[in-house]
Amino acid sequence: MNELKLQLCGYSYHTQPAKYLDHQDGLPHYLFRLQMEGYCQAMVDGALTTIRPGDLLLYMPGDRYELVIGAQKSELGETALLNADYFLSCTGDWVDEWWRRTAKSQKTKIHSSDKLVSLWRHLVLEKRRFRMGADNLELLGYLLRALCLCIDQALLETTAPHGRSFAAVRMKTFIEENALFAFKVEHVARHVSLSVSRSIHLFKECFGLSIMEYAKEVRLAAAIERIKYSTLPLEQIAEASGFASYSFFYRAFRQKYGLSPLEYRKQEWDRAGIYQK
Repeated sequence: MNELKLQLCGYSYHTQPAKYLDHQDGLPHYLFRLQMEGYCQAMVDGALTTIRPGDLLLYMPGDRYELVIGAQKSELGETALLNADYFLSCTGDWVDEWWRRTAKSQKTKIHSSDKLVSLWRHLVLEKRRFRMGADNLELLGYLLRALCLCIDQALLETTAPHGRSFAAVRMKTFIEENALFAFKVEHVARHVSLSVSRSIHLFKECFGLSIMEYAKEVRLAAAIERIKYSTLPLEQIAEASGFASYSFFYRAFRQKYGLSPLEYRKQEWDRAGIYQK
């Protein structure tokens, strides 16, 4: 069995021109690259293509790869040399199997959510550790698997029917990352540079829920976990889960689950055999 191996993993930041070419017979490994800042050009489906922030590049062994970093004109017409990206190369049977699960395009525009970037950053830090013991190698393997699955999720959101709008996916991610804090629809609209009315219409069209209805769903999911696995007072759980008041939390919870928060906690604790004072 070909062991999962992470050859290279890092974050690159360029302010000088650079050029990278693949091996003569194509890449000997899988190569992932996520553009974070600036513009560059990369070989995509046999042609040099402009790469912009949010573009995810995926190459398999045997693919041709070329990367050219130089002064590029932005969409605003400004010329600058700035390029930042996360990259990694890997091999192994698990990656082979993961790659075959779904069709992979060499270039896909995705929303680089905090979850995806955080996993990549963690991989970079672990790879840099001086001592490479068995525990470190095992952790690298799990982190790489998690990153691959997170990429799958990002690709699905981008290519699935409800993911036809990149702006809608960005709104959804913004809500998921900020639901436990107070925010308004205006904040979501500003995040994707759309008007409030356009944001409201687009989100409902893509996901079948209003922006605040989806935020309520995310908050209720967070509250459920705290109710089941913590002893925090219910009023504190409501506040920590992003609800403005306990009364609103109570009504929303009962409407969705058919039980009050207290009744739900007693039911779950009885199932788990947890003693209640």
